[in-house]
Amino acid sequence: MSTEFPGLSPEKVWYYFGEICKIPRPSKKEKLISDYIISIARRLNLENEIDEVGNILIRKPATEGYSHFPVVILQSHIDMVCEKNSDTDHDFDTDPIVPRIDGEWVKATDTTLGADDGIGIAAQLAILEAKDIEHGPLEMLFTIDEETGLTGAKGLKPGFLKGNILLNLDSEDEGELFIGCAGGQDTKVFMNYSRVAVNYDFAGFQIKISGLQGGHSGDDINKGRGNAVKILNRILWSTSHLFEVRISEIEGGNLRNAIAREAYATIIVPNRFSLEFNQYVKKCNTLLKDEFKISDPGLIVNVHPTELPSFLIDLSTQERLLNALYACPHGVIAMSADVPNFVETSTNLASVKMTDKVIEIGTSQRSSSEHGKQDVLNMVESVFRLAGGKITHNDGYPGWTPNPKSPILDVTRNAYIKLFNQEPKVLAIHAGLECGLIGEQYPGIDMISFGPTIKGAHSPDERLEIKTVQKFWDMTLEVLKNIPR
Repeated sequence: MSTEFPGLSPEKVWYYFGEICKIPRPSKKEKLISDYIISIARRLNLENEIDEVGNILIRKPATEGYSHFPVVILQSHIDMVCEKNSDTDHDFDTDPIVPRIDGEWVKATDTTLGADDGIGIAAQLAILEAKDIEHGPLEMLFTIDEETGLTGAKGLKPGFLKGNILLNLDSEDEGELFIGCAGGQDTKVFMNYSRVAVNYDFAGFQIKISGLQGGHSGDDINKGRGNAVKILNRILWSTSHLFEVRISEIEGGNLRNAIAREAYATIIVPNRFSLEFNQYVKKCNTLLKDEFKISDPGLIVNVHPTELPSFLIDLSTQERLLNALYACPHGVIAMSADVPNFVETSTNLASVKMTDKVIEIGTSQRSSSEHGKQDVLNMVESVFRLAGGKITHNDGYPGWTPNPKSPILDVTRNAYIKLFNQEPKVLAIHAGLECGLIGEQYPGIDMISFGPTIKGAHSPDERLEIKTVQKFWDMTLEVLKNIPR
């Protein structure tokens, strides 16, 4: 029985999820979790291999009477988003996640939980160990670095997998079956700046934006949540014109696929404006809290005095940066004309970071239309070109085109109806899934994605709904014993 989740069912899934929480697994640092998964395979005497990029494949033979079934692949990613509140002393490279039961949910304190996609891993390991479930031959695929680069899915080579049916266990809404996803690409901007001396007839302040929900830049982009970088920039842009504010340091957001939750700036204000400036920012707090009272009721705009900084960003760069951040689009760009209430194209202003000489701005674009994706990429690039930034794009990843006639969709839908006496929703998702890349390497593979309910993914508010884990487990087993032949 799991010591972290006593009494929860299915017992083995919760046991393995508890064990996974103890193992640090940031993106690109998956060795510890990889070693753990391989140790399970070896303990169970199951065939296993690791490909050249680090993806793990474990094969389990069919149970008696099911050897004539086709090979089915179950797939999840082994890395997790490492987000925490800024006042939390947690090292994701060394410290375990500490989950807790909170009513009907499992949460972690002030950090991401890692249910995305730790609960998928746990289900796979529970299936590998189980001796009392019915299934044909299985391939368990564990991919690396899904969250920051999709490196594992990109690195898959033809021939590594034998199956032609894939269950992706990386969706976050129980009762919804996903048969398509958006493609995406990242745009990074680099703006050089010079350090200039501080005028001592000034007062130092720090402005901090906190208390936002953040969330997944695909799943949550249409929910009207505040973006800490955009909110901070609104205040800096206005106060730079009203009170001659100068910036020493600006930082906000973190990951490309997370809506920025926190941001801060260290600034100086002429002494003659310091009282008026302080009152203005406090008024901004009141107005912004009212603006976001529904989508982000926890928003806080805090301003407090600080020591004068040792340098300032040169004025020309400051003006170009603030204008570009204000003009940079963020949020939904286009809704689908074909699928009701489905986001087709969006963009996320994810982060602003500084080094000694460069300001780096991270953004991420998504679309289920390749044409739409290119259009929004150009839109973001054009804004920062006007500001004199150097622009780079990564290779991106393709979308997954829905197949409403998919045989595995029929099996999964029927399994859901049989078990729960209701029709599941069949959808495409605006978030990116590895299915698009897997489908590129394995044309014709029949895929579907589902999972339990996870809310607040990619933020410290991430939580896993307990009752949906049992439903997720039951449906997975029902699908495995009814695979189309």
